[in-house]
Amino acid sequence: MQITVVGHICFDIIKYPDGKENQSYGGIFYTVAALANLLGQDDVVIPVFGVGKSDYDEVISLLNKYGNVDTSAIYRMNGKTNQVTLTYQSDNCRVECSKNISEEIPIKKIRPTLSSDMIIINMISGFDISLETLDEIRIHVREENKPIYMDIHCLVCGVNPDFTRFYRPLEGWRRWLFMLHGVQMNEKEAKALTNEFSDENILASHILALNTNVLHITRGERGSTIYVNEHKNVKRYDFNPIKPEKAVDTTGCGDVYAAAYSVSYLKWKDIIKASSYANEVASFNAQFPGSSGINELSKFKSKLL
Repeated sequence: MQITVVGHICFDIIKYPDGKENQSYGGIFYTVAALANLLGQDDVVIPVFGVGKSDYDEVISLLNKYGNVDTSAIYRMNGKTNQVTLTYQSDNCRVECSKNISEEIPIKKIRPTLSSDMIIINMISGFDISLETLDEIRIHVREENKPIYMDIHCLVCGVNPDFTRFYRPLEGWRRWLFMLHGVQMNEKEAKALTNEFSDENILASHILALNTNVLHITRGERGSTIYVNEHKNVKRYDFNPIKPEKAVDTTGCGDVYAAAYSVSYLKWKDIIKASSYANEVASFNAQFPGSSGINELSKFKSKLL
């Protein structure tokens, strides 16, 4: 099994309501590390992103600790590595501030990795790839019907002059979400995507009408929902939250969800079963601050057998 992951890495500074602070690599790192822990040593994860020259050696060393991550498509950038400050005002409310947003990942860096079994595109910054690049990826994998999974993440976010992020509708959202295997978003992102619909079920029906197979809505401590087409009818499945022993930080849980879904879908080819598994793994991840417990996800590998 081989999975390509496209999106920006970032250095996360997470500030909690109690005054504590955690610093670690985040963004696409969560997806890559989660995949590395859920896949076997004979499988391969191929991340594609740029990293600031001063951080390049550290990031490569960090990922090379996993024997199944191919770092050959990670490249040095002239600018600084993406930095994101997440300030939690409460357990469920945070302000995101993005500095040094990385340059767009060019198709020439992505194209050599598209022979993988699945392509995950995680719009960490919202500027990770262009719509034209996504179109080229779709064209490249279409004949072999390889699944593309996209987490829209900050694709629905603008940037204020003080670098804080804000939600706004996505221009051309239908073209972005056209002909994908799966689309993932949280509830706030779903509400921000377009002003055309106020009802989530109606939004889901329009997304699935774009020849996209499944819409995932993640709901934090309330679990997750998927929408799929069954016999030309939109069917909704809700997955109850699986409470970890102690919920500490939801940062990166959506990225872990995408990784867990992708691995399990390739294994079982069952959207509902894979979504349930993803909900469970992402819930478990919430008990660790930042990416500090990402390697604990390896305990879920046995459930894929």
